[in-house]
Amino acid sequence: MGVAEDRVAVVVNGNAKRVSDDLVDMLDQIIQSGDLFVSRSLDEGREIARRIVARRYPTVLTGGGDGTFTQMVTWIVQEAERKGVEPPRFGMLKLGTGNALAWVLGAQEGVVADLGRLRREGGSREIRLVDIEGTLSPFAGFGADALTLKHFQDVKGAFRRVPVLRRYGMGGVAYAVSIVGLSMPQVLLKPHDHVRVVNLGGPAQRLGVDGQPVGDPIGPGETLYDGPSRGTWFSTVPYWGFGARIFPFAEEREDRFNLRIVDIGSLDVAWNIRAIWKGTYRDDRLHDFLVERIGVHFDEPMPLQVGGDLVGVRQDVEVALSKRPIRVVDYYAPPPVE
Repeated sequence: MGVAEDRVAVVVNGNAKRVSDDLVDMLDQIIQSGDLFVSRSLDEGREIARRIVARRYPTVLTGGGDGTFTQMVTWIVQEAERKGVEPPRFGMLKLGTGNALAWVLGAQEGVVADLGRLRREGGSREIRLVDIEGTLSPFAGFGADALTLKHFQDVKGAFRRVPVLRRYGMGGVAYAVSIVGLSMPQVLLKPHDHVRVVNLGGPAQRLGVDGQPVGDPIGPGETLYDGPSRGTWFSTVPYWGFGARIFPFAEEREDRFNLRIVDIGSLDVAWNIRAIWKGTYRDDRLHDFLVERIGVHFDEPMPLQVGGDLVGVRQDVEVALSKRPIRVVDYYAPPPVE
């Protein structure tokens, strides 16, 4: 049995730093009874997805970061396809770190304000996602971000095994140790990794530094790139998180996602950080492609992040544009006219 057309399901990640008991209590007071779901494990998340699809909520908001959005969208879309029903419209509350999609959709810092705006003015739009190993996400990739996440995970595990350090395993101390002691030395001293990317889908297009097509389309089976890489990322949205416009060409075509391979050095990043952040930095060592499906091979296993969450290390991976778009709440868009 479905719920009313104006009902909104809100799913928050109970493990997110900004999700406190007080916040949960506040949300419970302003959201209709039974429409607030708190997930603290993967099993709980999957069960929540099943209940949301069964109840046929028209809109689902997630709170807890891009990783929470990625997980819930994947599970809900998979469950909706299994049931043969349309997935709901999705949106985001900014409760986690990064929140790349929130910058795209216009979600603000105030959770209560965002819920109010949804009822007053939230329009809709469609976006495509990248599909990587069955997970749907606005972005994913191999680079310093994934490396830092892996080192943080390693340090947390080491701290937990030492009783006197266990209390620091989830805090800033472990994060600082992982950054200063592991990530920075590797990024600064290790040679760039080698990656080979092959087109496995429809015709791909290389872009120049100005975002305009360069050369003829690249056909299936052809090599897109074979060389050094400081970072190899895939995205359908311009933002990487914290408002950083890392993928300025991600929305050039609805039927393609942006493959960006970066081969610039650490000093170049430091010197040009403002332009990189704004998406205005241009360099011949930024290699951009619009692709439908690709195969990625590294010479050695590399940390991989999907939606800002570490998923492990991979040497080979396939990445594709999602089969169909999803509808999302867009606070920048006008509401539908009745």
